[in-house]
Order: sequence, then structure tokens, then C-alpha cells
Amino acid sequence: MSYFDQTTETLPRERLAALQFDKLQAMMNELWGRNRFYTNKWKAAGVEPGDIRTLDDLARLPLTTKSELMEDQATNGPFGSNLTYPLEAYVRLHQTSGTTGVPLKVFDTAESWDWFGRCWAHVLAGAGVTASDRVFLAFSFGPFIGFWSALEGARKLGAVLIPGGGRDSLQRLELMRDTGASVLCCTPTYALRLAEVAREVGFDLSSIPMRATVHAGEPGASIPATKHRIEDAWSSKCFDHAGASEIGAYSFECEHQPGGTHLIESEFIAEVIDPATGKAVPPGQRGELVITNLGRWGFPVLRYRTGDLVEVNHAPCDCGRGFLRFEGGILGRADDMITVRGVNVYPSGVENIIRKFTEVDEFRIKVSRVRQMDEMDVEIELCEGADPEVVHAIAEKLDTMLAFRPRVHHVGRNVLPRFDMKARRFHVNREAS
Repeated sequence: MSYFDQTTETLPRERLAALQFDKLQAMMNELWGRNRFYTNKWKAAGVEPGDIRTLDDLARLPLTTKSELMEDQATNGPFGSNLTYPLEAYVRLHQTSGTTGVPLKVFDTAESWDWFGRCWAHVLAGAGVTASDRVFLAFSFGPFIGFWSALEGARKLGAVLIPGGGRDSLQRLELMRDTGASVLCCTPTYALRLAEVAREVGFDLSSIPMRATVHAGEPGASIPATKHRIEDAWSSKCFDHAGASEIGAYSFECEHQPGGTHLIESEFIAEVIDPATGKAVPPGQRGELVITNLGRWGFPVLRYRTGDLVEVNHAPCDCGRGFLRFEGGILGRADDMITVRGVNVYPSGVENIIRKFTEVDEFRIKVSRVRQMDEMDVEIELCEGADPEVVHAIAEKLDTMLAFRPRVHHVGRNVLPRFDMKARRFHVNREAS
């Protein structure tokens, strides 16, 4: 079992801040003159590593965006200039999912990959995973970073890893049963899909000794109705986690729910800004999360705009960890919000309403423009035997939340797509018809 130090989770805040600053200073000194992307970026802003003397000085550094990294790889292709070391020093290549465009390629050195695994060890430890657990990874390995790093985290905790690739959903359920899997790692969508398959074929989920499900890739595990659906289906506790290929695994949910998700402050620095102005917002107010990772020197991101909306809570958690929390987890995406008929619509809010109806197996939302008027169509696929009239109740609930009535349609079984990884249920096409 490789090194994992959980004692940082209970450090007093002043010691935690000192640890963060020491790591920040060491990383900036390493990057200066070696990493072309950040050396050029800081020179253009008139800032050098020696100018950062406290954590408050971090705000002097320019923000970083995903579009910058994408443009850098397009200009300095194929891998860009955000590589601190020669290519021979790197041992891993992954990429983003590419759901919003061309995938971003992300390289890791052996040291950086070990750091990524430590971050996931925090995630799994937050869910109570120990060496006595058998962790099932319900996905197929590919270039998308997905749950690759979860494998490293489980290894650090000494847990048994059960790979679920190369199998369909029923075969995965059977493998979980046959191996006695106690922890499931997958997207929230796929946890519900596995439960749907079990119901359709008469597979008894209680034959799997599952006690915890750990989720990533989507905000669903922080959406109350979706979390409840997963916990009810699996008779297990559902844990959320947030991260990204270019950032790392930066937050996790502990066993004392609901308390939000903890930032791994020993490995990350968080700022919260107004998405429109870029100015810092005070604790307790909603804003966009800006992340600096501290241990990924090979492919670093400093003051990275995540697009995730959070509210910071510094109050002590009953679990004893000193790490700050994001109240309610990731509350949505700054770029996901769309305006329909003058109303701000967040996909996570809509999902929270729809998932409260246990008759719903899957759904899809389309926003279009009809005769210069925005229309929102909600397609609902119901469980076998469910009364189609429930769509009217769903429409009424959405009308109450949104202050306009979307068009809710019942569609046949298996009409809507199913997803093993990130789901895409929200579609916008405003070409007038």
C-alpha cells in the first residue's frame, strides 16, 4: 500500500494555511522558467513567484480558463505548453470527456499521478472505505480520466479493486454479487440505470452486500431527490465527489450528511468569485469556484475557473475534519444556467423535481424557439406499468418552480438514451421554427 496521510484532514486552520502556502511557493518556484504556459502568463501580468508572500497574494495571479488551455493545445499542439517537464518525464495521458468540444489532453508524471491517487484516497476514506472493502468500478477504461484515479485511491487504502469494464449492465450486477462488492463507483445516472436493469430482469439487488456508492462525473449525487433515489434503490449510503481531468479530485462527501462536500485543502486552494465581475465573494454567498491545485506540478492549474457554483462553509463538521465545506455540494454550473421566458433555469433544479417522481426512469429536456417564443419540452420515460397521467403532476410541479409551464410528454419504453458515464439530458436549439 502506497503512502496516504489522512492526518492533514484534522489540522488546525492556521497550520493548514501554512501548509498550503509552503506547497504553493514550492510549486511556483518549480514552474518558473520551466513551464512555458505559466511563466509567460505571469510575466504578462507583471508577477513573479517572489511577489507571492502570503495566500492573500494569490489573487495577484491571473485567472486561468479551460478555453485558454484548449487554445494553447491548438496553437502549441498536440499537447500544449502547460507541461513543466520534457515529455519523457510523463507516464499517463488522459483527456476530458469532450462533451462540450474537443477533449483537453492532460499529462501526468509518476509523482503527479501518485498525488491524484492521494486525492481519491481522501474521497474514498470520506465514504468510510477501508482495506476490508471490495470496490467495484462500473465503467470501461478509456482515455477519459473517469474513475482511473479511483483505482489508485483504493490501492492506497488497501481495498480490493474489482474492474467492471467490458460487460453489460446485467453482467456487472452479477459480478458485483459474485465478488461480494461493498462499494460501487460510477456516475449517479449509471447507478440508477443499474437499478433499472435489475428491476426489469428480476435481479435481486439485496444479493449484493453494497453499503456505499461513490459518484462523480455529474452533480446528481448532490441533488437531494437523485441522492434519495440512489439510496433507496441500493439500500446504501450515497456519497458525492467533485473533480475534473484538468484539476484533479478536489472534494468529497463525508459520512455526516447533509453537510456539503469537503474541499481537500491540503492539496487545493479555493477561491469563490462573482462569475460576472471576477471579484471575491464572502463566505456563505454563492459564486464560481476558482481552484489552485498544489501537487500536480507536471500539468498544473492555478486560479482555474471551474464554472462550478458553490457556497463556502467554514463551520466545523461533525466528522472532525477541518477542511472547509461547499454547502450542498456543487450547486450548478455558471455556464449551465439558461434563460427561458425571462426565467433562469438550472438543470440541477429541474432534475431535483423530476427525480421526486419514482415513476420516472429517464428524462430529456429540449429548449427551442417556436414563432419567436421559447418553448421547453420535457420528455418523460416511465417505469413499466406506471400511470402515464403522472406527467400532468410533473408539469404542475415544474410550473410552480419555473413560473411558466413546460410541455411535458410521455414517451415509450427505451425511447430515451441511457448513459454509462456523463449523461446529456439538457439540449438547447434556438433556431426559430
